Amino acid sequence: MACKKTSVPFKGTKEQEEKLLAVIAELKDQPGSLMPIMQQAQEIYGYLPIEVQTIISDATGEPLEKIYGISTFYAQFALAPKGQYRISVCLGTACYVKGSQAVYDKISEVLGIGEGECTADGKFSLDSCRCVGACGLAPVMMINDDVYGRLTADEIPGILAKY
Repeated sequence: MACKKTSVPFKGTKEQEEKLLAVIAELKDQPGSLMPIMQQAQEIYGYLPIEVQTIISDATGEPLEKIYGISTFYAQFALAPKGQYRISVCLGTACYVKGSQAVYDKISEVLGIGEGECTADGKFSLDSCRCVGACGLAPVMMINDDVYGRLTADEIPGILAKY
C-alpha cells in the first residue's frame, strides 16, 4: 500500500522544532532571510510539510501563503517526505526516446507509487527529472547516488530487490 503525498503523517519532534526556532531567531531580522530559513527547515525535517511552514509563518510573521508559494515554486523544496532510497528517472529527450517512460512506469507499477510519492514503509520515493547528464547511458535512473544506465523495464524488479 502506497502513501500519497497528502496522507503521510507529520512526524516532527520537539527537538526539530526547537532547532528550527533557533534558526529563525538568528536569521529573521536579516533582509532576505525567508529562503535561508526555509532551506534550514528542510535540512532539519527533510521536507516542508504544512506544519513546518506554519511554524515558520508564526515565528517570522510572514504570511503562510507566501511561504507556501515559495515552497511550491522552487524545485529545491519538497512538500512530501522522501524515501530512504530516492529514485529519479530521467525523462529528458535522450532518455525518453530510448524508453525511460517504460522504465518509470514499471517502477511505479512495482512500488505502487507515482510522481513525488513515497511507499508506506518510507523505503522508496519516486520522481522524474529532465537530465542527469549521462545521456550516453540513456535511459538512466538514479537511486540515491547510484546511476543505472541503458535500462529496460524488465530489469527494474531485480534492481529494486537489491535495496
